[in-house]
Amino acid sequence: MELARRGRYGLTPLLFFSNMLIWISAVIVMGILSYFISVNNNQGSHIIYEEVISVLTVVFFLLAFFIGAYPDYLLIFNLVFSYLWIVAVAFTTDDFTHSNSALAKTVEAFSFIAFFCLLFNVVHEWHIGYGGVRSTSRV
Repeated sequence: MELARRGRYGLTPLLFFSNMLIWISAVIVMGILSYFISVNNNQGSHIIYEEVISVLTVVFFLLAFFIGAYPDYLLIFNLVFSYLWIVAVAFTTDDFTHSNSALAKTVEAFSFIAFFCLLFNVVHEWHIGYGGVRSTSRV
């Protein structure tokens, strides 16, 4: 099986696996942050931002399985979400680094996994979409 070949839904097997990891990580982050918000309603704006990004990721990454047939849109989609998740990683690191809670450490870890997989998606889509294109024009 060729790893750069687009599959049934327009995603390569690597992108499909990466999108599944992103979606699962976002669901885990969303669940834990929802628990934190329900226990202590006086949370800062960082947790609300992280919750919104994880909810948007859960909703919109279901679309990513179907827009894979349009590589340019998928590249922009992954690029936007990678920037959103790098900010979420910075906020979770700022909020939970010195925490002794295992749930807080779990939010940190899965936020990083989501960002890393999004970064992989951007690099992979760029390589597939633009890396192999060579201009033969002499102009």
